[in-house]
Amino acid sequence: MRIGEIAALVGVTSRTVRHYHHIGLLPEPARRTNGYRAYTVRDAVLLARIRRLTEIGLSLDEVRDVLADDAGRELAEVLGELDADLARQEREIHGRRQVLAALLAAPPSSDGPLSPALAALLEHAPATGSPAAAKDREHLALLDAAGDETGAAVFAALRPLAEDPAVLGLYERLDELERARADDPRIAPLAAELVAAVPDEVLAVLPAGEPSATGLGRVLLDDYPPAQREVVRRVMEGLAGRVRGREGS
Repeated sequence: MRIGEIAALVGVTSRTVRHYHHIGLLPEPARRTNGYRAYTVRDAVLLARIRRLTEIGLSLDEVRDVLADDAGRELAEVLGELDADLARQEREIHGRRQVLAALLAAPPSSDGPLSPALAALLEHAPATGSPAAAKDREHLALLDAAGDETGAAVFAALRPLAEDPAVLGLYERLDELERARADDPRIAPLAAELVAAVPDEVLAVLPAGEPSATGLGRVLLDDYPPAQREVVRRVMEGLAGRVRGREGS
């Protein structure tokens, strides 16, 4: 193969191949008598390996280290790994297209494009004008934007809670704290009831380390005024305690 052929086969540009040669990441192949580089299947496999490693976020120096560890491996083993990786990509693309098809088929929504899992959850939630409930919807949409299986599992587990009419009363009590101080006596009992209302099934599908007042949790906390923030912080702590209790039992 010539440089244009191997570049087209792997899905990169000839300029990229030349750059990898220049920095020593991709060894220069043997040249024909006419001076053109002659690439082999092994060169194509190595180039494909470099492309995949850079696509997942590794720097070229990190790629160099990975390739050094790969040195001496059988070609069949490397080919098998690449084939498995391509199969994984196909599954991911198929899953994304299924979500896209559902979004295209769904009627327009003021919430914007939602995954089928979140759309199903919100469909069964009772209508309410609660600002706290609206904020919760925004936070669920933020989780939905991640587009992974964790969000879908959480939405499915939340279904019984969304259908519970008693939740509307909890939202109303949270709304009443919008202008309250962070030491308001209503905070502790409301937080305790909210913690108790969350089904065990939700805790079972939460990512490791969640709920937490760091990272995304901190962003969510900053979205509330003082008294409501204290309620949500206590809810996070209470749910984290329930998670630890489940893990220890």
